[in-house]
Amino acid sequence: MIRVLVPLALALVAALPLRAQVAVQEITSPGGIDAWLVEERSIPFVALELSFRGGAVLDPEGLEGVTSLMASMLSEGAGELDSRAFAARSEALATSFRFSAGQDTMTISASMLTENRDEAAALLRLALAEPRFDADALERLRARAISGARSDERNPSAIAGRAFAALFYDGHPYALRPDGTVESLGAITRDDLIAQRDRVMARDRLHVAAVGDIDAEELGALLDYLLGWLPETGAPLPRHAEAVLRPGLTVIDFDGPQSVVLFGHAGIARQDEDFLPAFVMMEAFGGGRFGTRLMREVRVARGLTYGIGAYLVSRTFGETVRGQFSTDNARVAEAIAAVRAEWARMAEAGLSEDELADIQTYLTGAYPLRFDGNANIAGILVGMQLQGLPADYMTYRNDLVDALTVDEIAAIAARVLDPEALHFVVVGRPVGLDTGN
Repeated sequence: MIRVLVPLALALVAALPLRAQVAVQEITSPGGIDAWLVEERSIPFVALELSFRGGAVLDPEGLEGVTSLMASMLSEGAGELDSRAFAARSEALATSFRFSAGQDTMTISASMLTENRDEAAALLRLALAEPRFDADALERLRARAISGARSDERNPSAIAGRAFAALFYDGHPYALRPDGTVESLGAITRDDLIAQRDRVMARDRLHVAAVGDIDAEELGALLDYLLGWLPETGAPLPRHAEAVLRPGLTVIDFDGPQSVVLFGHAGIARQDEDFLPAFVMMEAFGGGRFGTRLMREVRVARGLTYGIGAYLVSRTFGETVRGQFSTDNARVAEAIAAVRAEWARMAEAGLSEDELADIQTYLTGAYPLRFDGNANIAGILVGMQLQGLPADYMTYRNDLVDALTVDEIAAIAARVLDPEALHFVVVGRPVGLDTGN
């Protein structure tokens, strides 16, 4: 089944001609796999993006990091090909596979030439369906992951992030470390990797996009060949995370001349009808660029930090508004007071007409630049699926941004931003900071 949506007039660079008329198709393979397709015949290759909802949140207790490690191991040999032979075969075919896992998803990104597509697809299927998970490769990747975990234990930004997650998401998988700990990574066995693949990779949570030199019939056959073996269902997905973080302050001692400060409170879901105005408001307020409100008031006007940003974190199973900055230990209290004041000012009054016009110009100008090649477009299309957006969203997204008014921004700022709910996690040795609350 194929449904062609309205043509998209996008300024696509590299893979797609400038101002090309592109049709996004929603297809269903003969085997029942749904996908979005942008057919573009001008360059003989195709980019394929596969994403499974539910990544590290599905790590079993005590095996944190197993999904991330399993994804990394998929390129380390399959079938009769060991790690070196698999890499050599991939290079010979001029194909690229990338396997990655985040908290909410596991993703496979593949690029393949038209002339080698069948052979490249066979190699990718082998990696997904018959991974070797050899002991030597496991120990090599385990050692690298443990090294990263140890490094994070000494990184103040990582310490702050872990503390904030543990406080905010207590009792939920989001409170755990998606890349694992030294202890959990050391406990993972080959059998755990095999089991986790079957828990994560299943048809009931699969999202697919393809962009390039392939038509709907060819893509349907390719998907059935690649993925027809998948189990129908995977491990149960976690519940939605309810905010448990109370307003206040948490100080974690860390020896250094500066403190890292991470702050935030409950946020807004991506599926909320007011998400777009909330996103635009936060980009103008804390987008991390010069000219945004927090940067202007906290860095430029007061000189309290080199950089500061605040943003929406709207994940599949929970959402926050959060921000971060670093500052001299002696100025932490002053910087926190400045953030609270700006948080309250935005909540009370929203943006000025000039601020809104500036952010609208920036966002509508930057949006088309994201579509700069087949692989990026495929990734964007899968991201839209995961967020529950329609396939023609690209055609009118900028119109929605341009239509926003200062009254709408003020209303969403008052709804989303709550200066009294802020919790600050400070990693360092702040001077003169009242820790009474």
